[in-house]
Amino acid sequence: MERGTLRDHLYKLGGNSERSSSLSLLTWRQRLEICIGAAKGLHYLHTGSDGGIIHRDVKSTNILLDEQYVAKVADFGLSKSGLLNPDEFSTGIKGSFGYLDPEYFRCLQFTEKSDVYSFGVVLLEVLCARPAIINSHRKEEINLAEWGLIWLNKGELEKIIDPSMASQINPNSLRKFSEIVEKCLKPTGASRPTMLDICWDLEYTLQLQQTAVRREPHEDSAIDASFNMSSRPFQRLPSNNCPIEKVDVPMENDDGSDTTESGVFSQLRIDGGR
Repeated sequence: MERGTLRDHLYKLGGNSERSSSLSLLTWRQRLEICIGAAKGLHYLHTGSDGGIIHRDVKSTNILLDEQYVAKVADFGLSKSGLLNPDEFSTGIKGSFGYLDPEYFRCLQFTEKSDVYSFGVVLLEVLCARPAIINSHRKEEINLAEWGLIWLNKGELEKIIDPSMASQINPNSLRKFSEIVEKCLKPTGASRPTMLDICWDLEYTLQLQQTAVRREPHEDSAIDASFNMSSRPFQRLPSNNCPIEKVDVPMENDDGSDTTESGVFSQLRIDGGR
């Protein structure tokens, strides 16, 4: 693909988190759009006929970008249709370390929720611009998923984000993105969302980033929020069992006009694979 892999635009390929001067820096909006594209592709795979397809090797090097930075899910060498037979584990563990679902080791069962876990690690890569596994004298930093969860539990994930984006991210967008990561990395597959749920949540995260904000002259644009979420917590996003039209949270567009959450979600279409 014209723009290579997602990882090519996040950090140096040498295996550490040092940023190369040749990297094209992706904006937060671009990163969200890439994540949405990849999530739609995985949703398409999971909901296909005959039980769907489990990718089994979701990682940043298997998300390719075309000339317009549109994401394409790639590399189906380990993919399987439907649930895997435990007998297949006799040939050894398949996948990439740092992305593997911990439930995969405990139950010897790889499901579409294992892809969800791996995608959660990709989301952390996008946010933090560092590999899933690094060499470090600090044990807690070696595994990105474990490191990210430590900071999530502290409520301080913003302290480990890519410094090049620190001033770009709307705090409400970051908060919602952090919530998605936490759900994807749940220890059990049953507790994780589906890829369709993730598509909805990421679309909402992008909308929060784009929401206009009216500031007083003395307010700091780098830390201000698009609207005050401390007094109005996030609404639970609609699912297949919750009609979209019942969710009606007013938001302000860039042009000053009002829209609603239902209007935002009506634009989401999951009708093509990446």
